Amino acid sequence: MRRFTVRAHLPERLAALESLSANLRWSWHPPAQDLFATVDPALWEHVGHDPVRLLGEVPPSRLDELAADPDFLERLDAAAADLDDYLARPRWYQHQQDRGHDMPAGIAYFSMEFGVSEVLPNYSGGLGILAGDHLKAASDLGLPLVGIGLLYRSGYFRQSLTADGWQSEHYPSYDPQGLPLRLLTESDGSPALVTVTVPGNRDLAARVWIAQVGRVPLLLLDSDIPGNDEELRGVTDRLYGGDQDHRIKQEILAGIGGVRAVRAFTRIHGLLPDPEVFHMNEGHAGFSGAERIRELVTTTGLDFDEALSAVRAGTVFTTHTPVPAGIDRFPIDLVRHYFSGPNGENESSLLPGLTVDRILALGRETDPHVFNMAHLGLRLGQRSNGVSRLHGRVSRGMFDGLWPGFDTAEVPIGSVTNGVHAPTWAAREWIALANRMAGPDRVEEARGWELLQTVPSQDLWDTRNTLRGQLVTEVRRRLRASWLERGATSAELGWVDGVFDPDVLTVGFARRVPTYKRLTLMLRDENRLRSLLLDENRPVQLVVAGKSHPADDGGKALIQQVVRFADRHDVRHRIVFLPDYDMSMARFLYWGCDVWLNNPLRPLEACGTSGMKSALNGGLNLSILDGWWDEMYDGGNGWAIPTADGVVDEQRRDDLEASALYELLERSVLPRFYDRDADGVPTRWIEMVRHTLENLGPKVLASRMVRDYAVQYYAPAAEAARAAVADEYAGAKALAGYRHRIEAAWPSVRVAQVDSDGLPESAEIGALLALTAHVQLGGLNPADVLVQVVIGRVGADDTLSDISTTPMRHTGTDGVGDVFEAEVPLPLAGAVGYTVRVLPQHDLLATPAELGLVVLP
Repeated sequence: MRRFTVRAHLPERLAALESLSANLRWSWHPPAQDLFATVDPALWEHVGHDPVRLLGEVPPSRLDELAADPDFLERLDAAAADLDDYLARPRWYQHQQDRGHDMPAGIAYFSMEFGVSEVLPNYSGGLGILAGDHLKAASDLGLPLVGIGLLYRSGYFRQSLTADGWQSEHYPSYDPQGLPLRLLTESDGSPALVTVTVPGNRDLAARVWIAQVGRVPLLLLDSDIPGNDEELRGVTDRLYGGDQDHRIKQEILAGIGGVRAVRAFTRIHGLLPDPEVFHMNEGHAGFSGAERIRELVTTTGLDFDEALSAVRAGTVFTTHTPVPAGIDRFPIDLVRHYFSGPNGENESSLLPGLTVDRILALGRETDPHVFNMAHLGLRLGQRSNGVSRLHGRVSRGMFDGLWPGFDTAEVPIGSVTNGVHAPTWAAREWIALANRMAGPDRVEEARGWELLQTVPSQDLWDTRNTLRGQLVTEVRRRLRASWLERGATSAELGWVDGVFDPDVLTVGFARRVPTYKRLTLMLRDENRLRSLLLDENRPVQLVVAGKSHPADDGGKALIQQVVRFADRHDVRHRIVFLPDYDMSMARFLYWGCDVWLNNPLRPLEACGTSGMKSALNGGLNLSILDGWWDEMYDGGNGWAIPTADGVVDEQRRDDLEASALYELLERSVLPRFYDRDADGVPTRWIEMVRHTLENLGPKVLASRMVRDYAVQYYAPAAEAARAAVADEYAGAKALAGYRHRIEAAWPSVRVAQVDSDGLPESAEIGALLALTAHVQLGGLNPADVLVQVVIGRVGADDTLSDISTTPMRHTGTDGVGDVFEAEVPLPLAGAVGYTVRVLPQHDLLATPAELGLVVLP
């Protein structure tokens, strides 16, 4: 069935409601939400707090009433003025530019999914929510950023449960006209189309919808248009659906079509300059870099390597997975099929001007039959990062094969720890308190949190009780709806009204359900869990939610195991599984849960932001030291579940870590929550809440994350891009020429001899070690290379650790080779060793490790 939406005609005096509903800033702006609720409170609840649906379904007679209501009109005018001020007022980014910081004029941010609001269901889980928070924080900070993704006509999926607790999927059909979107159109009003060529000499065309996220436009490509055949219309049908052939078409459209959509948007609107920096949020949009190479090759006369140098300079790549299985990998023949000429020629018809061999080389693995999208991203991005400190370390180890000869610590992959958007995820009660104490905007700018020290403990406890009570009401509502959907009747559901208790310690566990997140670790000892749930004096109640990928029967079996336990008559008032986990449910969980549980297999959680959102609401984390918790746990903001590192037997490891979890609950968590003072306040618990809000709150903000990206990645990338393209791409040409010379000469480069003046036997830390190295450069100039002393602690196997490096200066040439010298202060006590190495050196390289070339003696 085809759907379409008919919008109501608004009276002229209410026209501002249209613009307010069209900008998703309302989704994190309570005054705007309250205004829409006033239009028709019952309908507002019925449409799930969706302003577009509200305005489409509200009776015309009600609109006429509002158009004559002076109080409503005053509030409407104030809301419209506030939005105009938000969009126009200079913000953090503009202040950086005013202070002379060389920030990029435009940034393009690519992601396969965006979780901006539940009314725009274009996300599946953490990656999309993170991308949505990135856009919102970029808007709040004033970044000139544009988002690019796909519009999925059926979203991810809606989850329900069968009578026996098995996950069931439903794919609703969404009409873009009924969503907060507008169509990108040409000057004559016709839809602006982007096209990519697919095998069979067919054009896959897509129109471009714009979701306005505050100051940030989000471009979403939609292939469901009449000009495409049925197969191509279905390219953007579902998020993460279909086989690999379907997936590669989606990623071609997202990457190549996404760049073309950005060009169309800047051409038509001129609201943003062409981006200087392109940020790929995961490897799904990796083909965007290949499209930008094609642009340069076909329009500027650059060859492939020169264009690659220019593209790399302005590209940032973020990896989100710590496991190889989480990376998109395609059969090499499938990629060749889509990029070759019509008869299999090496000249690409999808990217004219490029050869298929060069494209395939960008994604190559050691396995010649596989094309790796993460490798593509790393080869196209001069700057790359993981999403927590621990994940950065894991990523350096996972991808160190791309930089042979370098220690894992030197692999050029950094980290920016994810953050969450406070106005979206913090309960109104906390935002109101913070604004009252610190003033609007200061909290999101990570200032004023220290004022929480002055809030009375009773006020903090009252707020926590209020939010827990709201969660209990929502749990009962959703649980009743779920049981009715599973086939129960209202007559047998009287017990639901007694589910959960607003005075009982509430633990939340909600996330996607891959195996490594260990949804069922809490059930490892069912009798022990039952004792915790049913304790007469210090009970626990547990709310669980999460979706398994439709093709993952293993994940569905884990959900069924939890559901069957939660269905038992003796515990069903203390543990629930709520189906259809989405942003609207998540808010209640983050607001109301006292403890947020996270128990993945370490170190398989890249970051995990759900616990951050709980922390913003005074929730305490009970988590394995993985992802963000590994760097932000301080002993006073929650609890670290001990890990059985080194235990190979997975069953034994789960037993040990589950036992540690139960132990923490019994001996530390529960006593702190239930031990009360004379006024009924759990003093020690509230001090942990206060400490969490005050010290952890500023660290987990998306504004902190986006500022980190802007300063550490976007600004350097823009500077490198300008250097590459200046003077008709002189920098890109020079770097490409340098790379050719280096790669040709490198097999002949060697460290021929290393001499030292020796050290006395009683050498101490800080004593100088004088070294001379003779290096044969194979025809290179001394300025082409960096010669370093590498010194550190030497192990029994002659490996170095705790290393430090010191550059050596060129002092001449002799019969052995070029001479380099250095004096190095000894940095360590104990067994110390050193060596000398040679690296490429060029002003336009981000790091000496960038080319993956190194010579050792």
